[in-house]
Amino acid sequence: MIFLYNLIVLTASQLVKVAAMFSPKMKLFVEGRKEVTQKILAKINPSDRTIWFHTASLGEFEQGLPVMEAIKQKYPNHKIVVTFFSPSGYEVRKNNTVADVTVYLPLDTPAKVKSFLKAAHPDMVFFVKYEFWPNYLRQLKQQNIPTYLISGIFRENQVFFKWYGGFYRKALRTFEQFFVQNEKSKNLLQSIGFQNVKISGDTRFDRVSKILERDNSLDFIEDFIDGKMTLVAGSSWPKDESQYRDFVNDPSFDVKYIIAPHTIKPEQMQELKNSFTKKPVLFSEKEGKNLADYDIFIIDTIGLLTKIYSYADIAYVGGGFGTAGLHNILEPATFGIPIVIGPNYAKFSEAVALVGLGGCLSVKTKNELEETLALLIQNQDERLEKGHVCSTFVQMNKNATDIIMKNIQNV
Repeated sequence: MIFLYNLIVLTASQLVKVAAMFSPKMKLFVEGRKEVTQKILAKINPSDRTIWFHTASLGEFEQGLPVMEAIKQKYPNHKIVVTFFSPSGYEVRKNNTVADVTVYLPLDTPAKVKSFLKAAHPDMVFFVKYEFWPNYLRQLKQQNIPTYLISGIFRENQVFFKWYGGFYRKALRTFEQFFVQNEKSKNLLQSIGFQNVKISGDTRFDRVSKILERDNSLDFIEDFIDGKMTLVAGSSWPKDESQYRDFVNDPSFDVKYIIAPHTIKPEQMQELKNSFTKKPVLFSEKEGKNLADYDIFIIDTIGLLTKIYSYADIAYVGGGFGTAGLHNILEPATFGIPIVIGPNYAKFSEAVALVGLGGCLSVKTKNELEETLALLIQNQDERLEKGHVCSTFVQMNKNATDIIMKNIQNV
């Protein structure tokens, strides 16, 4: 089976090189993996002690960040290595301050795995949430390097729980401890013989709860809002925008709208701006303008959304009307804001929980979205009650990092 797996990985590595000629994202995927070993060796000496965190993309990096920070505090003499699989994560967080070196994860071939581990020589390894690469796990096991899964989540349809999943089940034996988000994940792992499982919860709650401790002020947002009620649409896709566009254009409500699209390509931003009949302004065009004169503020840059949520009275979080996946609802939740999402959220446990509690409202149609937003705008009691549910939910679910740190072995 390992021969067949390696053949598939090698074949895929050649196919992505072809795809890179036509896709900018695939080009980043390929180009970013060149000279990974050299980049590590430029920052890490053979005598350095290191700890390695692997994250698939941006969401997993944010999920692992509280543990990275705790590890850095506990082991100040170790260097931190962070790897990404996806360009969308690496390109945004390649200059993070928690890691001593941040690189793409080389593809899971025996030669690349050995080269990477020789350069990084970690004393301890953390995989965040998922991504189980058999050759990496196999080599970590052979080298007796303590390896942990944090904020793990498992589902019945994963290959580990199928009759033909023995090869991947064997890879899981590498993990010293599984720190999982929920009881269901624990039961699934136990059903295939793993008892080294502890429910820690989701470390994202620790990260977002700390947001409240920092300065979230943005003068230009305050100028734009000018004391009015504000609805923030965060990480929205075109499918989301087609659902709320008419509502935003409706002159019935004296509300300020801030839209932070998931994709900020200039041509798309101009198209979005031109679709509104109210007065819109782009972040990139704000200089020299009296922002209070505008109705809609389109944020065509990255890195501001979390702070912007602190100004919201209502949050719409994108992704739920498409198939790309619901975006982060915990960031607005921590500020005590009622949240509205589309219908596709079943794979996101925090959304399932918050919808069940009533702090997050899922809508299936454009009309339902418009009715829900109108209700929240017009009814202060509804806004405050649902917002309180959201902030309480975050506070009640934090401290996963403490559980993890208390249950890892010292190195």
